Amino acid sequence: MKMLNIWRSYFPEAMFVDLYGPTEITCNCMYYIIDRPFENSEKLPLGKAFPNEEVLFLDDKGKEIKPGETGDICVLGTCLALGYYRDPVKTDTVFVQKPGNDRYPERMYRTGDLAELSEDGQYYYKTRKDFQIKHMGHRIELEEIELYLNAAEKVERGCCFFDMKKNRIVAVYIGTAEVKELMMEMKKVLPKYMLLNLFLQVAALPFNKNGKLDRKKIYLQYREEV
Repeated sequence: MKMLNIWRSYFPEAMFVDLYGPTEITCNCMYYIIDRPFENSEKLPLGKAFPNEEVLFLDDKGKEIKPGETGDICVLGTCLALGYYRDPVKTDTVFVQKPGNDRYPERMYRTGDLAELSEDGQYYYKTRKDFQIKHMGHRIELEEIELYLNAAEKVERGCCFFDMKKNRIVAVYIGTAEVKELMMEMKKVLPKYMLLNLFLQVAALPFNKNGKLDRKKIYLQYREEV
């Protein structure tokens, strides 16, 4: 969000649109036209589905979620890939029959992404299923913590991982923010069970070939330091 606000300050007359969609549905299924100012700590809504595509938000029982609930983002339509090359097991795991339809074949892709339906009627992306952790008896989305970490004024980019051996949440970041500053900042916006236990200030963060943070490399690189 911080980077988006920088772009908007330089191009105030431009239209900015947030796109969502994984490669398996080739490759966007939702869009949101950014029509108002957003704070650095806010989330962008996912918006609405593209024509000829249907997006469902389902709980573990295959039911549509209600306001305040979190569910799996699922996509239907002609956009779906045929499956994974020479991997029928993985294909059958996520390309499934639409729940509730027992009359004719209707393939649906379970993205593995989670979204929440807000009281304002908008859907907001939360995290990947595999980014969820259990800490102090609570289920936590690490990207929820990263939202506030990256919104901090002197943080250029940061991410979190969970150190299972020592049962603590670790932040790795680049920027000029002092650790004490960040700790105070996080205490203002996060509940106690979500507070970061350790901050690692580094010179650079590794990215993969797609330009995304390489979380696996970050974990392997810095877990020995904690």
